[in-house]
Amino acid sequence: MRHLICGIAASVLIASAVHADPAEDFASLVADYEAWSEEQNVQARIRAGDLDAMREWRDISREAMEARDAQMAAFYERVRAIDPAALEGSGTASYAVLEHMLRHGVALPQAQGMYFPFTNDSGFHTSADFAAMSARLRNADEAEAWIDRLEAYPAHLDAWTGWLDEAIAAGWTQPREIIPGVIDQIAAQIVEDPRESALYMPLANLPASIPAETREALQDRGAAVIAGTVMPAIAGLRDYFENTYLPAARDSIGISEIPGGREYYRALVRYHTSLDLSPEEVHQTGLDEVARIRAEMDEVIARTGFEGSFDAFTHYLRTDPRFYAQSEMELMMRASYLSKLADDAMPRVFNRLPRLPYGVRAVPPAIAPNYTTGRYWPGDAETGRAGGYMVNTYALDQRPLYELPALTLHEAVPGHHHQIALAQEIEDMPAFRRRASITAFTEGWGLYSEFLGIDMGFYEDAYEDFGRLSYEMWRACRLVVDTGIHYFGWTREEAESCFLDNSALAPLNVTNEVSRYISWPGQALAYKTGEILIRRLRADGEARLGEDFDLADFHDTILEEGPLPLSYLEAKMEAWIAEQEG
Repeated sequence: MRHLICGIAASVLIASAVHADPAEDFASLVADYEAWSEEQNVQARIRAGDLDAMREWRDISREAMEARDAQMAAFYERVRAIDPAALEGSGTASYAVLEHMLRHGVALPQAQGMYFPFTNDSGFHTSADFAAMSARLRNADEAEAWIDRLEAYPAHLDAWTGWLDEAIAAGWTQPREIIPGVIDQIAAQIVEDPRESALYMPLANLPASIPAETREALQDRGAAVIAGTVMPAIAGLRDYFENTYLPAARDSIGISEIPGGREYYRALVRYHTSLDLSPEEVHQTGLDEVARIRAEMDEVIARTGFEGSFDAFTHYLRTDPRFYAQSEMELMMRASYLSKLADDAMPRVFNRLPRLPYGVRAVPPAIAPNYTTGRYWPGDAETGRAGGYMVNTYALDQRPLYELPALTLHEAVPGHHHQIALAQEIEDMPAFRRRASITAFTEGWGLYSEFLGIDMGFYEDAYEDFGRLSYEMWRACRLVVDTGIHYFGWTREEAESCFLDNSALAPLNVTNEVSRYISWPGQALAYKTGEILIRRLRADGEARLGEDFDLADFHDTILEEGPLPLSYLEAKMEAWIAEQEG
């Protein structure tokens, strides 16, 4: 590791001495950044078959995090010295993405972010289970490596609690009110029979190509490690949260209440929107969108023939059994049916479709009570893992069927699966762009996909259309609520009222969502910000091109380069519209 960093530092000196042209400078920077990133990326090394990596957890020591932050700062200085106007072709998009990543990596250093390693529904304490779900052990050596990794798990948890101790000392804790739910998640991982643990799953699924005697011995050893080593460590983590972290957690829910929190939140706003926006600007946009969507909702209610107030209508939607599945299987079957309807409509609005399939899966029971109503888990063609449209089947009376069409479009296709799977297939794209997480693009596209359902003929009646608007209102309220909580000092009650008063979202969903915004400041701002831009660009293209506007070409052009900062996407699509005019 030290040799790699020294080599990168040397390349900086050589580059500055030689004064190569911008394209060469940028190519050198990308090569150095990717070599460093690959060394940091344990998961990538695992996919490549590195047995040593299969035995490891990510190095989260303070020394490693500070070294990472220093290297990010050095890379950022290099990218700032390059004139992006001198780059051509895909280099301009690569520059925009890398500059975005490095600039915000410096503004939000990793050593600081380690103080918040979990949210209300997931985090470092659930990452091992997720690693187990995606692990595919192909031979005895890989099984041995997985067991070695399990043996190292207690030390990994100790490293995390070390960061939490630092966070307590700095006053950078999560709010006390979300901690009981986290404790429940940890407790749910503790099992008497080690073979019922999610961590045993990769060993339970060992291939038949491993001789039966060897396979049984590996499974026995793995079960013993889980029972004797892993379970006591998880129990210790639960005790730590109960006895140390919970009493020290902060009473306030807004990030602005921690030392330096207001400036930290302003940096989060810029990062998650990928635009130079202030909390005040975002808050006002949210208020404007709430008013606009509410007017559309009133029009849809009139179409249903319902007589009564808005509150009476949403009460009807929240309580009438006709709008809810009566079993988990019914909910999953409906989600699966809608997914296939969406697949069928895709060729009408896209020219290019991804090769990687996706499945419809239930959210694992251990995390379902505090989990969102649905989510997408990316697949990986290299490891033979399909994408996953995750549907929460916990508390069926909180999962209305009239919202399921919008949820399906957002999480599966044309939303997250379509966009992410296509990005994985882009050829000749630097690896760092395949890993790039630009929330405003990805989530903005997901929310736009709900709107696109109108073009796809997806909403069968006024109730489903109201469900779409209710989901759009949900994201508009996020702009108001996230800034309200973290910048303007709102209470939980004020935050929840925006959703309860203006949408048909189920109360449990509202409670879990507000807990999510409390524990993950800024992220919720990305959805509406990205969707507003995409819809504005589409409206501009339709107005300027008239009958020559090709919706499928518009969509393919947005997605063809993977996730992009919104400022770059805006310039790119405006240039595309101008080119179509020419």
